[in-house]
Amino acid sequence: VQLQACGGGLVQAGGSLRLSCAASGRTFSSYVMGWFRQAPRKEREFVAAISWNDGKYYGDSVKGRFTISRDNAKNTLYLQMNSLKPEDTAVYYCAAKYSGPSRLEGEYDYWGQGTLVTVSS
Repeated sequence: VQLQACGGGLVQAGGSLRLSCAASGRTFSSYVMGWFRQAPRKEREFVAAISWNDGKYYGDSVKGRFTISRDNAKNTLYLQMNSLKPEDTAVYYCAAKYSGPSRLEGEYDYWGQGTLVTVSS
């Protein structure tokens, strides 16, 4: 599967953004999909994941502010980000894997190119 993330940009603290990740292929619905992010000089961090049957999992730093969702008819993954903070500034990546959800980036098989989110204070 090929993944294309978009929707990043510059936003003020407290604002919102919605990221999208378009997937190619006809088996999108069978993948576990995830979002990860990497801030400058930091390791890549788990943000959220969603299973084929809509089970949702979040990293502690975004819980209650971010919402992951998917539209299998459109082969698209979303990340709604609210109450953004400067520390959310990062390149955000979407990823896909088989089998069960995971917080571990090494378990994901396919990655998008990343979209930059910058939150100003």
